Amino acid sequence: MPRFHGMPVATAESFRGGAPDAYGNPPERQRSDGGAPCRCCLRMIPEGAAMLVLAYRPFVSLQPYAETGPVFLCADACAPDSAAEGSLPAILVSPDYLLKGYCAEERIVYGTGQVTPVPEIAAYADALLARPEVAFVDLRSARNNCWQARLTRSA
Repeated sequence: MPRFHGMPVATAESFRGGAPDAYGNPPERQRSDGGAPCRCCLRMIPEGAAMLVLAYRPFVSLQPYAETGPVFLCADACAPDSAAEGSLPAILVSPDYLLKGYCAEERIVYGTGQVTPVPEIAAYADALLARPEVAFVDLRSARNNCWQARLTRSA
């Protein structure tokens, strides 16, 4: 099973502290309807809980393959659920997701993008990560292309 990584906690904390998003705007504060997936802890934000909405670019450098999109974050501090390691994150509530492999330079490895049913995500990610040119796999919404998580090789 690949390892699922949300947004780094330090990055989430900077947004909670008012750091500008990928477009230079402050994160918007809203209330969750119960269906908002936090991209830091990879759990659903409870209904009525405060959350942040912001543009996020999970790439180090600006380059043509550095996709940006909207994400939700718990407005209060959260951390990845270590008890969930070795299983799929709780945020995977859609029937399928888009997986894409990237090289170490954060460029898409062509031919890796595939809409994948949830039960097949781990197997497809493992197959991509077995390829030497694939450094990581990004998991995105198959319908809205929003970044969900980053997958890496198991330790």
